[in-house]
This record gives sequence, structure tokens and C-alpha cells, in this order.
Amino acid sequence: MKQTEKTAILVSFGCWGYPLLEYLWRGWSHWSMALAGGVCFGLLGRISDRLRGKSLPVRCAAGSAAITGVEFLFGCVFNLGLGMHVWDYSGELFNIAGQVCARYSVLWFFLSAPLMGLADLLVVRGSKPNTRALSSCNREKISI
Repeated sequence: MKQTEKTAILVSFGCWGYPLLEYLWRGWSHWSMALAGGVCFGLLGRISDRLRGKSLPVRCAAGSAAITGVEFLFGCVFNLGLGMHVWDYSGELFNIAGQVCARYSVLWFFLSAPLMGLADLLVVRGSKPNTRALSSCNREKISI
């Protein structure tokens, strides 16, 4: 499977997965989070590929940094630029412009490992043909 196909698969899963996480965490989400989730999950897949063989803490730190960066970018666009007020972390410790904070960066650190594992599972399963099903189709003869 080509890298662009893998990324497209992960982006599509991230587009519904991230808002789902938000619904479970805080009871609501915003449409912009589907876009952010797609970008984040696509990036996690790339990070997982590029840092394969590195220690788990290094991979998790890279995942957390990528997600926090996307969150900051989307916060600057949707919250500060467009005034949508999707979230506000200004009351959190160690926040940057109310758009990102240490608390959620740490959370993304710990969630990066299972999310990268899921990303790997999705693209590996998507790239392997079901040889059992293919071989059974070849053995069956259809006569009319």
C-alpha cells in the first residue's frame, strides 16, 4: 500500500474518531475537531512509520508534540482568528494563549502509544489481501 493510501485511511478514521473521543470525554464536539482529528491521526501514522525502532517514550513525545501542535494551529484559526470559541484552556496551568496546555499534552503523550498501535493495525490489515477468501473463490467453479 502506498504512503498516500495509508495516510488517507488514517485521516478518514481520525475524522470520526477524534470527535468521538471528545463526545466521550466532555459530551460534545465541534465540526472543526473532525478536521483536526484527521490531521492528527494521519500524522500519528507517519510518526509511527518514521520512528519505528525508537523507544516508546520518544515515539509518544513526538505524537504528543504533533497533536499539541495541530491543536494550537486549529485553536489559533478557529478560536482566536474566527472567534468560534470551541475551547478555552486559559484557566489551565501552563497554557499557551488558552489554546493548548500541559495537562492535555501529557494526556496525548499517554494516548499516543495505543493510537499509533491502532494506526499500524488499520493500515496493515488494510494492505493484506484476504488470501483464504481469494483461494476459496478460485476453487469454486460456477456452472450454468
